[in-house]
Amino acid sequence: MPDAIPSTATANSPALLLPRLRPAAPMFIRGVGTATPKARYTKAECLQAFEQSDWFGRLDARAHFIARSVLQRDNGIDARRLAVDTLGEVFAIDPDTLSQRFARHAPQLAADAAKRALAAAGLAAQQIDAVVVSTCTGSLCPGLSGHVVERLGLRRDVMALDLVGQGCGAALPNMELGWTLLGSGRCAQVLSVCVEVSSAAMYLDNDPGVLISACLFGDGAGAAVLSRSADTAGTAGTAGTSGATGRRIEWTDSASLIEPAQRDALKFEQRQGLLRNVLTRAVPVLAADFAQQVQNTVLARAGVDSRDIQAWILHAGGRDVLQAVQRRFDLPPEALRYSAAMLREYGNLSSAFVYFVLQAALADRAPPGWWWLSAFGAGFACHGALLAVQ
Repeated sequence: MPDAIPSTATANSPALLLPRLRPAAPMFIRGVGTATPKARYTKAECLQAFEQSDWFGRLDARAHFIARSVLQRDNGIDARRLAVDTLGEVFAIDPDTLSQRFARHAPQLAADAAKRALAAAGLAAQQIDAVVVSTCTGSLCPGLSGHVVERLGLRRDVMALDLVGQGCGAALPNMELGWTLLGSGRCAQVLSVCVEVSSAAMYLDNDPGVLISACLFGDGAGAAVLSRSADTAGTAGTAGTSGATGRRIEWTDSASLIEPAQRDALKFEQRQGLLRNVLTRAVPVLAADFAQQVQNTVLARAGVDSRDIQAWILHAGGRDVLQAVQRRFDLPPEALRYSAAMLREYGNLSSAFVYFVLQAALADRAPPGWWWLSAFGAGFACHGALLAVQ
């Protein structure tokens, strides 16, 4: 029977199986690295800074109530890392300031995470054949990939690719492209990088979705070395450390679903030269629906039961998303502990988030076997991959 991928079925319909061609080579995750800004800010500090800012007076009483509710109750987040020296800087919201913040911090964060992934994999920069960089919180031309090439000292003939517009789910399409490059025979080692400076995409108004977004997102980068070889696979380089875990991590299969009719549920839009995040109440249910369809498709091809999953490496989005996924998959709370822990300490890191979750599972020596990696984002799109971990 030929391998298959799901069609773009609607969120409530079963995924359809269509013929699929696999890349010619296997793919292994040899090393993972992450990076964040040094400054850590708690919810209480963020609320105090908001109340002391000029923006507090510009917004209405309902906006004050929403911000206080999100930042004072347990929303699954305790702190975030932001690329600012003081929280007062966050409220300087104009195109030039935000653009400069992205240009200053995105290249450094991306390079730091990539260096740690290389160190964790035990590879030199000159061994990388391609680098793929994803982001949605800013724009540079030439793109971020060139900055990573420069800062890491990659070869000048390296294939450098930039992906944009995929939002929080970008890490998996990024790695899918790496899988294709490895399978093409053109590359033996691919560097996958996702970086988001959410503080460079700051926007405030009285809309509840906009306010909640401003309270959820943090800054950070994640990277992984993807290889046709399993040698030294599965090492993990954290922010400031790196060390071998002795794990063999094979990307065995993956799938995606996209529903353009739901693109308005989660997206960026441009207003007055600024990125304005659109976040709707439909997102948790959409994320859970799509995540289940994608997993059903991949596990059916592999002949794996969802009860055999040993570790869940999921993009959190927020507490409500994790709870929706937990209910849909009928999981015990501890199954999503790595996503919940990263959300609590770092907030929603958008596309970089799943690298942090994978790193946490590796550091905790999660049991070997099948691991499920999944993320969702703008589109509305969801992606999932089945990992075989030893």
